[in-house]
Amino acid sequence: MSSQSGVCRDGICRDASHAGSWYEAKGSTLSPQLTRWLDDAKLVNGVDPATVRAIISPHAGYSYSGPTAAYSFQYMKPETIKRVFILGPSHHHHTRICELSSCSTYATPITPLELDRDVITALHKTGAFDIMTTHVDEAEHSIEMQLPYIAQRMKGYCYTIIPILVGALSLKSEASFGKILAPYLDDPDNFFVISSDFCHWGSRFSYQHYNKEDGEIWQSIEALDRVGMSAIESQDVDKFANYQQTYHNTICGRHPIGVLLQAINQSKLSWKTQFVHYAQSSRCRKQSDSSVSYAAAIVTRQKLYSPPPRQHSQIEQ
Repeated sequence: MSSQSGVCRDGICRDASHAGSWYEAKGSTLSPQLTRWLDDAKLVNGVDPATVRAIISPHAGYSYSGPTAAYSFQYMKPETIKRVFILGPSHHHHTRICELSSCSTYATPITPLELDRDVITALHKTGAFDIMTTHVDEAEHSIEMQLPYIAQRMKGYCYTIIPILVGALSLKSEASFGKILAPYLDDPDNFFVISSDFCHWGSRFSYQHYNKEDGEIWQSIEALDRVGMSAIESQDVDKFANYQQTYHNTICGRHPIGVLLQAINQSKLSWKTQFVHYAQSSRCRKQSDSSVSYAAAIVTRQKLYSPPPRQHSQIEQ
């Protein structure tokens, strides 16, 4: 089966439905653009990219969020990755659970990406997941906007992807899906991409929280986002849930983030989450303005403490 944005031969191929509008449709144009943004993104001193096993990345049009996404994808070390899980929120299709793709390939302007049907089958057999239709799959942008960056970073390597559409989950459901995914997070061959924008501010988003004590509107938005980012960095599920209940910030990927935090909390390993970049599409100064915030985060596997070898005394020797 062929696609205008890639060549897919076996099974069902998901078209790159947002190419040409949300991002460049030609790989010859898109690839250098992504490379430039990745080169401009700076790594945090002291962080070994090989220990980064999950990221949070925005999913707006690349002219807005592309440079911020590069700050998280810069930590993707392809030689350490065999499978990429992509968790994105559902913007148009209402579901109270998580859904899996029925496709075998996802097209991108750079190269087609192969889905891991074995893992997808195993997840479906848990009984917790539904299968989304191809129409739902192609209408959703939150997962698709991560694909060109994955294709760019993983170019030349053998790997598969596992896209997961995350619905409007309850806290209990987030915990359930986090428990299912925790062993996959612990597997050193896996890498997780969590798709989320942050505050959508303005009358068109029906959200105009403003604390004048923080300064101008755009400064209030950043302060609000950073409280949420701090809650996520704490990896405290209840703290992030209380933040949402208090401020109702329009973080569209709050449920995928919630599933990630639950997986971290139910993991057998130790993790550290930290944000490495923040930006806004524009600076709001009056009530008629609007903006969307973008943040990039990394989740690193921490070395567990092991006591130094015990020194033998002369008597023991």
